[in-house]
Amino acid sequence: MGVPLMESPSDSAIALSRHGLVDYQKAWESQKAIHQEVADGIRPNTLLLLEHPSVFTAGRRTEESEKPSDGTPVIDVDRGGRITWHGPGQLVGYPIVKLINPTELVGFVREIEAGLMAVCSDLGLATERIDGRSGVWIRDSSGDRKIAAIGVRVAQGVTMHGFAINVNPDLSSFKSIIPCGISDAGVTSLEIELNRAITIEEVSPLVERHIFESLRRVSA
Repeated sequence: MGVPLMESPSDSAIALSRHGLVDYQKAWESQKAIHQEVADGIRPNTLLLLEHPSVFTAGRRTEESEKPSDGTPVIDVDRGGRITWHGPGQLVGYPIVKLINPTELVGFVREIEAGLMAVCSDLGLATERIDGRSGVWIRDSSGDRKIAAIGVRVAQGVTMHGFAINVNPDLSSFKSIIPCGISDAGVTSLEIELNRAITIEEVSPLVERHIFESLRRVSA
């Protein structure tokens, strides 16, 4: 996964580990190893930023009817939420941090949402939360569209899994599933909504800055 790059967005340093395209299973194994080290106090809180080759992952609440009907492989994972897709052009972040209040998972999710909404705002895109639905949304006369998804798990007081923001991916794979179990809304990307070319390299520094700000408020 590479050597972490150290950043200090708060009094307690957070390691930033940047990567390109990483196989999902490999990244998950790395997450689990880092998670245990953070829980044991032998590694600082860590944020992984990367992309995945095309893959479907299903959280604990996924129904069989929400999975692809054509036999496409799906990786079952231990995060919350339902099925989603990851692929090139989607920036994925895995905050592995010890929480100040491990039982306040909703508060952690809200902070991550706030950080991603700030990223969109910096790019000139207005987003919002929708009651009862996690993630970051665009709501207008064209309907509700999700631009960033969140699915997390807390064990031993430390988070894992995280968020994905659609920068410029091919969204056609979402048509094979019911994304996040939501059948009455769409999925979109920064490129579509801004109506211009945009890259992971342009978005990454914004995500780093705003997610660090969010993590500073909730991590021990």
